[in-house]
Amino acid sequence: MPNSFGLNRSLGGAISAIAVVSLLSSGAVLFSLDQLHVATEARGRSSQIIRVLGEFRTAMVDQETGLRGYLLTGRTSSLEPYRAGKPALDEAVQHLRTLIGGDAETSRLLADAITAARTWQHDIAEAAIGKAPDLATRPEAVRIEADGSGKKLFDAFREKLAAIEAVEEANRVTQNARLAQAERAANLTLWFGTLLTLLICVAIGMAINRLIVRPLGTVMAFVEHVGTGDLTGRVTVRSRNEIGRLGTTLNSMVAGLTDLAQTSRTSTSNLNAAAAEIRASAQEQAASVEEQFAAVQETAATVDEITHAGAQIGKRAQEVIATAQATAQTSSAGLRAVNETARAMDAIREQSEAVAENIVALSEKTQAIGEIIATVNDVSERTHLLALNAAIEAAAVGESGRSFAVVAFEMKALADQAKEATGQVRAILGDIQRGINASVMLTEEAVKRVAVGKERTDITHATIEEITARVQESVQTFQQIVASTNQQQLGIEQVMGALQNIRQASQQTAAGTRQVEAAAANLSELASALLALAERYRL
Repeated sequence: MPNSFGLNRSLGGAISAIAVVSLLSSGAVLFSLDQLHVATEARGRSSQIIRVLGEFRTAMVDQETGLRGYLLTGRTSSLEPYRAGKPALDEAVQHLRTLIGGDAETSRLLADAITAARTWQHDIAEAAIGKAPDLATRPEAVRIEADGSGKKLFDAFREKLAAIEAVEEANRVTQNARLAQAERAANLTLWFGTLLTLLICVAIGMAINRLIVRPLGTVMAFVEHVGTGDLTGRVTVRSRNEIGRLGTTLNSMVAGLTDLAQTSRTSTSNLNAAAAEIRASAQEQAASVEEQFAAVQETAATVDEITHAGAQIGKRAQEVIATAQATAQTSSAGLRAVNETARAMDAIREQSEAVAENIVALSEKTQAIGEIIATVNDVSERTHLLALNAAIEAAAVGESGRSFAVVAFEMKALADQAKEATGQVRAILGDIQRGINASVMLTEEAVKRVAVGKERTDITHATIEEITARVQESVQTFQQIVASTNQQQLGIEQVMGALQNIRQASQQTAAGTRQVEAAAANLSELASALLALAERYRL
């Protein structure tokens, strides 16, 4: 039975099947992963409850340890574990209530454990701590802690905590089983979906081979025969899909090519004869047009040379004008630079005079410093004399003046150092004074050189002004030459325009003739090619 389904419908159905299988597999895997996530969260919650129960138990043990240490030693520092255990217990209780939530049995066990813990804190710990500081009531505090009531309360909350841990441990075992089952279900779903997808892909491959590959191979073989020029064969159509319709279309196309080849053989012979006649006529016309175009071309070349020479003259004159104008601008810039140089030299001269005045003032200050140093040197000599007299007096006093002699020795040493320092400063001031004198001489020399530079700058300014005036006169002369050249160039351009029109007309005529000749040659070649092409096909 012929296949009546289209390729797009078949391929669409196959792709839809793969998509449905993928969606079902993905949904099953997502469901398994959701179960896995729920079981993981439940197991994690049970683990957290067991861990916080340990924190609950540790906080109570720390409180008991701190209480016993305080009762044994009587030191307040021993209560630190007890005080640290109370907020830890409160935090653990709050955390457990949040984790347990609405579980009635576990909530009841937790409430019993919290009641036992709070009772121990109030009735045992707080009571004993309240009586322990007083020596009269201290034995009563020890008795409260050791009479067994606290142990019963501890045993009660431990029992409740152990019951909660047993419940949560059982929950963890259950959730572990759920996790294992969810993992197995996810793996099975994944493998089953993959296998089913592979089977569908294999079936689609086989269908494509039967519906597309084999028929396309037959069509391609037929097309290759047609390409070699064999128009005698026909493709066998066995289906009504796209490939079947392609085969029918190819058969119609080959039938049309057969009719076309037969018609073209007759028409090509007639076309070849007509093209030969047109080509001969075009060659005769082209010869006469070429002679006319050669004469016009020679005249246009001569006028073009004249025009080019005039343009070169005008261009050179424009360049000379531009150069002269640039020179004038450069001269103006030179004048401005010379003026700026003169102003700068005046400023340098004023600054040099100011520097000279400052150096003179500095010399006067160094002389004043020398007088101060002389005063300091006089003071140091007097101090040295006083120290010597003090040493003599101390020696005369004997043993009781020994400490005064030490002071006198230090004063003498200080006076010697001051005298030595004043000598060094005086030498340095001498060097500074000699440097200042040299600076004054150099400054005066600089002022003289600036004055000479100012005179030379004035001479340069006058020379540049004269050059600028002469350049301006040259620019005006060249502008007059350019105006005359432009008038002459306009006349030549008018003559050249007329020749250009004649030459363009001749070129157009020659081009038309060549096009007619080329068209005739192309027609002849086309007729030969069509004849050869028509003879390729076997009818």
